[in-house]
Amino acid sequence: MAMIIFNEDRTVESRQFIDRFVNTETFRVVGEVQSIDAMASAIRKGRAYVGLQIPPHFTRDIRAGFPAHVQLLVDGSNSTTALQALNTALGVTLTQSLESLLRETGRRTMPIEIRPQMLYNPTMRSPNFYIPGVIGIVLQIGTTFATAMAVVRERERGTLEQLLVSPLSRWGLMLGKLVPYLCIGMTMAVILFLIMRFLFNVPINGSVFAMMFSTLVYVFALLSLGLLVGTKAENQMQALQMSMTFMLPSVFFSGFVFPRETMPWIFYALGALMPATYFISLMRAIILRGAFFFEYWPHLIILLIMSILLFCLCALQFRKKIG
Repeated sequence: MAMIIFNEDRTVESRQFIDRFVNTETFRVVGEVQSIDAMASAIRKGRAYVGLQIPPHFTRDIRAGFPAHVQLLVDGSNSTTALQALNTALGVTLTQSLESLLRETGRRTMPIEIRPQMLYNPTMRSPNFYIPGVIGIVLQIGTTFATAMAVVRERERGTLEQLLVSPLSRWGLMLGKLVPYLCIGMTMAVILFLIMRFLFNVPINGSVFAMMFSTLVYVFALLSLGLLVGTKAENQMQALQMSMTFMLPSVFFSGFVFPRETMPWIFYALGALMPATYFISLMRAIILRGAFFFEYWPHLIILLIMSILLFCLCALQFRKKIG
């Protein structure tokens, strides 16, 4: 993230301290300023997320054994970025402080050493975490809206009632309405996965077959939900509003943006009713963690049950509505 520097000390030690921040690969120096007001202005304009001020007696205080006070200004308008910047800065400062204490005391090692190991996403890349969730939300927008609007548009034109005289059963009729959109949805999913893999460089650690089968079940559930909305809505505007009713909770309560464990119980329960909740969990398990079937099967079974129930419900409602 972009960092602005206000170095009043301008010594070798102060530049080495700045290099420690850059070497974490979290911070990127985008410029230097000559006053604290200019540093705050750069952050306020969005040129940088972090400002580092090194006081004029930084090196002298360290050599004299006094604490050197360094100020860090962090843009808190983005809580995720701010937390990452704060934790990294505290880690850099703590590491240098411990090295200085070890040199002064003559110890060669620290009394306690922790060796953390980051699993599944060692570099903590944000795209690895967010892109699988984005795919789930994009698929919901593209499939639910399309099927809901298509059914309402056909009924407004009077072409949907012509299907009543066909020899097909209600189940075959609804399945016939779903299959074309299912092919379109899966084509969209393949394109999104290719973009994820080759444009955003998100590795797929699990089974591609499991990923595509889970996506097929998810798209089927979304299409059934869209058809159900289409059978309930009287016009296209109402279909759009009803689709948005399902869309917004899927974004906020599915775990895509916020961890579900931190939500109040009512929002947690609402998230449990959304297909996107289980699809996002499946994608993160398969793509990021490389999980096997017996490690993620509960989410897949729930998604299968939801897709079957939604299809049965919209099939039962369809004949009643248009009749």
